[in-house]
Amino acid sequence: MKQIAIFNHKGGVAKTTLTFHLGWMLATLGKRTMIVDCDPQCNLTGAFLGDMDTEDYPFESKSPQKPKNIRDAIKPAFESRPYMIEATELYTSPLQKDLLLLPGHVGLAEYESQLAVSHELSNTLSALQNIPGALHHAIAKTGEKYSIDLALIDMSPSLGAINQNLFMTSDAFIIPMAPDLFSSMALRSLSRTLPKWAEWGRKAASNAILKDADYSFPDVTPKYLGSSVNNFRKRSRNNEEAKPTKAFQKWFDRLAETKANDLMAALKGAHMLLSDNIYEDAKAPPEGFLMEISTLDSLIATAQELAKPVFALDLDVDTEFRGTVADIYAQKIEDVRKGFEQGAEKIIKMTDAF
Repeated sequence: MKQIAIFNHKGGVAKTTLTFHLGWMLATLGKRTMIVDCDPQCNLTGAFLGDMDTEDYPFESKSPQKPKNIRDAIKPAFESRPYMIEATELYTSPLQKDLLLLPGHVGLAEYESQLAVSHELSNTLSALQNIPGALHHAIAKTGEKYSIDLALIDMSPSLGAINQNLFMTSDAFIIPMAPDLFSSMALRSLSRTLPKWAEWGRKAASNAILKDADYSFPDVTPKYLGSSVNNFRKRSRNNEEAKPTKAFQKWFDRLAETKANDLMAALKGAHMLLSDNIYEDAKAPPEGFLMEISTLDSLIATAQELAKPVFALDLDVDTEFRGTVADIYAQKIEDVRKGFEQGAEKIIKMTDAF
């Protein structure tokens, strides 16, 4: 199983929407895919549930040794329970049999400070040695039990210890962005942060105490698969293929410039890039964009209620749109489907190659 972090510490860049849609498309293309909700806000879990009428959280674990969410999965390590971490019970999408959810839990945030302390002191205090590798172990063990090919990790918008841990125990990562000033600023921030995380990860993987832990810290350096740009408007001029409007194109250009001048050099120095031939074979140049997904308009609300991606909507069955409006939305659905399909195909080629 390859573990892919979907990460940006800037909020509002459609990380959860991207994770859900991309996971569905990867499953459609034959990859048994697990999406892991590691954001304590649990929006990914909510997207999976759709418009479910329930007063109780359906993924609360009744038995501590049979976890049904990510918080309870790692409880043995964080609360020194007298039993081992077990595989989490996954929830299979009723509409896509090869897409499975490892549910989130708001209580995951309670472990943030404890994980931060263990990152700093586990090399000297053996009592903390099982904590840094616990998240990775829980995800990997679950993936093994369910024969998962790819795991997508939905993460919160922060630079906290949980995200640092998840990121540095992943095989690869994708950076979602929006075409705006703050995404450009976030890229420059990540250019400074990710090399520091990489150095920390290498030290943790080589630490003798963490190697001997029940849940050893993996020796892995995550590789950059690409970045996506989401939530923008396109317009067709003179019967040409629709392109971002001029206002958005300005920010596309700014993001590309920031990537070229800051991010690529930082990732290369931190050994976080794949070999050139892998990007070339997948037709996914790192200086470009892996996916460009325009705004989903009101279609996203309907899709969320039905617990399916926008590109899986049937306008005749799922909506009341008819006539010209339906024709416009049909084209948007096709554009979104094509965008995620092309992105998923690139990801499959890259992850199959390393």
